[in-house]
Amino acid sequence: MIRRVLWGLVAGVSMMLALVLTGFVDLRSGIESPVAAALNPVPIGGEFTLVDQNGTTRTWSSFRDKPVAVFFGFTNCPDVCPTTLAELTLLLKGMGPKGDDLSVLLVSGDPKRDTPSVLKEYLEPFDPRITGLTGGEPEIDAAFSAFKAYRRIVPLEGTDYTVDHSAGVYLYDREGAFAGTLDMHEPQSVRIEKLDRLVSG
Repeated sequence: MIRRVLWGLVAGVSMMLALVLTGFVDLRSGIESPVAAALNPVPIGGEFTLVDQNGTTRTWSSFRDKPVAVFFGFTNCPDVCPTTLAELTLLLKGMGPKGDDLSVLLVSGDPKRDTPSVLKEYLEPFDPRITGLTGGEPEIDAAFSAFKAYRRIVPLEGTDYTVDHSAGVYLYDREGAFAGTLDMHEPQSVRIEKLDRLVSG
């Protein structure tokens, strides 16, 4: 019995030593180390209150009935945004009836120019299942922050400007948990497979 207890103590000390050496435990401060923090990532996504292209107030919680694909852009975007919208339109079509079970959101990073009516006109050529979202500057800033998305206003000549922004498509399950990304450089078949898995979960 004594031998068993001693072996247990040795195993416990060995495990603690291994954790210290690998950086999981900092005995000096009691603070979680960077290695441990990496195993507990900050959530990507969170509550927002915005307005869609029809003038209806929408919150992140209101999209809980379906998986969601979210991307960030603006209507004056010269290439990335219209290309992403066109690709998402093709993906929804390629999914067949399963596409009805996916919410696709465009969150504008240019609330000054992207009013609901502007978003509505901009989205007309694309799949009608795509929802555009805008709001006041504080609401947009809060949404970008919640999703860890990048946005920067870049002045151009005169009073004109453009918006640098995150270009990826974020995927979320029905409970709003982050489920990965879509890379528009992947083959279409791979992206459709990702979305099929998402809506089937």
